[in-house]
Amino acid sequence: MIHKNKQHLQTIIIAALVATAVIGLVRHFHIKHFRCVVPGVLYTSGQPRRMDYTRLLYKYHIGTIVNIRVPTEHREENWYNEEIRWVRENGVNYVELPMERIGRKSRVPDEPTQKKFLEIMAKDVNLPVLIHGNSGRKRVSTLAAVWLIKEKGYNFEQALQAVERIRGDKPSEPEIQFLRGLYNNRE
Repeated sequence: MIHKNKQHLQTIIIAALVATAVIGLVRHFHIKHFRCVVPGVLYTSGQPRRMDYTRLLYKYHIGTIVNIRVPTEHREENWYNEEIRWVRENGVNYVELPMERIGRKSRVPDEPTQKKFLEIMAKDVNLPVLIHGNSGRKRVSTLAAVWLIKEKGYNFEQALQAVERIRGDKPSEPEIQFLRGLYNNRE
């Protein structure tokens, strides 16, 4: 009886260790809110961490990282120094294109930001591009929509679906109006 209880306890301990290892591996290889917008061309994510950068380079061949976080946004966490060091060591282009968070409802790029992003996307040497913010959902989705509408020819509904897929939820009314305006005023 004691032998069976000991074996049962050992089985439970082994199962717990295996489950912990699996959870650790999933977290280790999971890039926060990573989304493929157009394969081999445009990706979005939250702030990459540690090994995320290596995965981005070797699995997705990222040529340019566009950081939309503002300078004061959580720099105390040292993500910025880690990111700068990694791009320099790995020959990846790095562009800071800060997008302010304007209230809780509206996270849309201004005209100069849109223009600069379209210039980045127009150069093959920059591709594929990863846009990242802190969470990788709201600001990155509207910036991706600029390119999808103005350069890829997406209509309003297609762009709205892409934004919803990146965000994981519906955009706010000001963001919907922004998308509609982009589509109505495309060149």
